[in-house]
Amino acid sequence: MPEPAGSYPPLLPLWPLAVMFGLVPLWWAAGAFYLGWSIFGALLFALLSTRGRIPLPPATGIWLLFLALVVASAVRLPSAGSLPMFALRLGFYLTAIVVGVYVYTLARERADQATVLVPLCAFWLGLVALGWLGVLAPRLALTTPVEVLLPGGVVGNSYIQDLVHVGAAEYSVRSLDPIFRPAAPFPYTNNYGSAYALTLPCVVAYTMLRRRGVLRWGLLASLPLSLAPAFLTLNRVMFASLGVGLAVLGLRAALRGNLRVGASVVGVLVIGGLATLFIPVTELIGDRVESSDTNDDRFSLYAEVIRRIGDSPWLGYGAPASTDTVSAPAPVGTQGQLWMVLFSHGVPALICFVAWFVVVAANVRRVRSAAGQWLAVVPLICLVQIPFYGMASPNLAVAFFAVAFTLALTEREHAPGRRHLAPPPRRAVPA
Repeated sequence: MPEPAGSYPPLLPLWPLAVMFGLVPLWWAAGAFYLGWSIFGALLFALLSTRGRIPLPPATGIWLLFLALVVASAVRLPSAGSLPMFALRLGFYLTAIVVGVYVYTLARERADQATVLVPLCAFWLGLVALGWLGVLAPRLALTTPVEVLLPGGVVGNSYIQDLVHVGAAEYSVRSLDPIFRPAAPFPYTNNYGSAYALTLPCVVAYTMLRRRGVLRWGLLASLPLSLAPAFLTLNRVMFASLGVGLAVLGLRAALRGNLRVGASVVGVLVIGGLATLFIPVTELIGDRVESSDTNDDRFSLYAEVIRRIGDSPWLGYGAPASTDTVSAPAPVGTQGQLWMVLFSHGVPALICFVAWFVVVAANVRRVRSAAGQWLAVVPLICLVQIPFYGMASPNLAVAFFAVAFTLALTEREHAPGRRHLAPPPRRAVPA
């Protein structure tokens, strides 16, 4: 029997995602990009709650188990003073899955799927603009409203200070030959490189889904413009993760005979190759490696994690910890999301964390469209990054946004004859 009129849930609005991702330069300038991120997650959760029953993307159960293990690991925190930073990291993990569920639901019920990617494309444009700010005004630093409003004891924490007293670029005084490397809207340039690699496939996918329009042409113009700030981050893992993504994408295109995907991969490689004629990125990276001891610092931290996790393998230590057994200035359990999860939350939590990316990567590899194939490499890019880059940041929500959209796209392609995976709504929340 047909459903009675008015029985369908309201169509989820796009504007919360647009505000969350599209206005990142504003949140950065206010000092609220990191500390306010979970507030947006709470807003999305509230909107989802109004619908009653909601569809959950594949592998959600794995992430919920990971969250349960993270919460359980709080019993291992050394003191109550560690709770605020623990809550901040937990907020990023929670916000990521909420973003994923929201985008997955939105993409399933909208006929024009390209529209769902608009907030992520706006995030990309903000990333490029702030990256150029780091190139042209690398010494720019701002005392933000959030920094002024926070109590002095909170701002005195060095990590919180990095989050709320924002700068356009990162400058490592520990390097023998330090240079300014674009970082905004993030406190650290590695986060910028991570976001760049995660978002690039989404931008290319949008230009394939939308064949006309001002945004499409603006994104196409932004691709070559983005190379200068991206290359000047000198992020080796950014290049490596993108290289793996493009290699897998090209291989899949060759095996499936998809000329459009293959041509797009070649186009991106040509643009990148031309940029190296003007930016000696290989030489700059070589100079940085020779004049820095960051590799030794990283490996000493990794070794300390392996040494200490044997004493608390199930729940870890709740949070990264300072130690006098390594020369690195960073706490043990940092310098890579893999090591943070392992040290802070234990071996089972790490298995769940990695398993989520592996399962969704296996799921989305079935996607057939050119746009979907570009998006399908995002979880692979994440898997390359997590041993070296931290993802307890807004970047985790960026990854979940892209993956959730791809999961919905994959389902739509494998549901013949059904344009929508959800019934067309009878009423809509204003967008």
